Amino acid sequence: MDSSATGNQISIMPCLDMQNGRVVKGVHFVDIRDAGDPVQCAKAYCSAGADELALLDITATVENRPTMLEVVKNVATAATVPFTVGGGIRDVASAAEVIGAGADKVSTSSAAFRKPEIIKEMIAELGADKVTVAIDVDQNDSLPSGYEVYIDGGRTATGADAIEWAKKVDGYGVPVILPTSKAGDGAKTGYDLPVIKAMADACSATIVASGGAGKLEHFYEAVEAGASVLLAASVFHFHTIDIPELKDYLRSRGLNMK
Repeated sequence: MDSSATGNQISIMPCLDMQNGRVVKGVHFVDIRDAGDPVQCAKAYCSAGADELALLDITATVENRPTMLEVVKNVATAATVPFTVGGGIRDVASAAEVIGAGADKVSTSSAAFRKPEIIKEMIAELGADKVTVAIDVDQNDSLPSGYEVYIDGGRTATGADAIEWAKKVDGYGVPVILPTSKAGDGAKTGYDLPVIKAMADACSATIVASGGAGKLEHFYEAVEAGASVLLAASVFHFHTIDIPELKDYLRSRGLNMK
């Protein structure tokens, strides 16, 4: 894939991190604070011009429980754009339940890493357009790409090279890969551009930029690195940046906005 996604249509994707049925936001996957009701947040983002939404049940995997389907159903009634649900998607059955509750796509991370055949099964059962694979990464200079895969909500190091894992995922026919930088998460210091570029160059899948957006320029830099979906949470939840303002800015830089 071309390292610049500037010819692609660019989508804006607010992310609702969920804990105990509420939207929350942390920094580096910890220091969690409340950011509102998921249904109200979803409605607000849809009217503000979001192109899609992500709903991540951030403690489902480590608490070894399924995604909160009630929350998914409620958001499905409120959302007017496609939304992806992640957290607690362990197998085809749990993925199918989430789609049945109204989600447009599922995102899987830890389960997919532990048992890669799940990815093939989900694609066969649900269709490739329903499946996103999320990859939490952190820097590790001892690995060839300099990036290591983390699982369990960023808690567990795997020793696996993140770019090699992304290539493997891409080979299964997954259309969207969502890398999140553990160092960047909630830090507002900018997306991890080298990891976006490396995955965009190595994979044919659409790459989602996630973790670290703090100002308008960061979003443009992510597109330059190869992302065509721009995911953010803090800056949208707390109105540091609003979606219409972001879209106007990116259009002014010559990008083709969805």
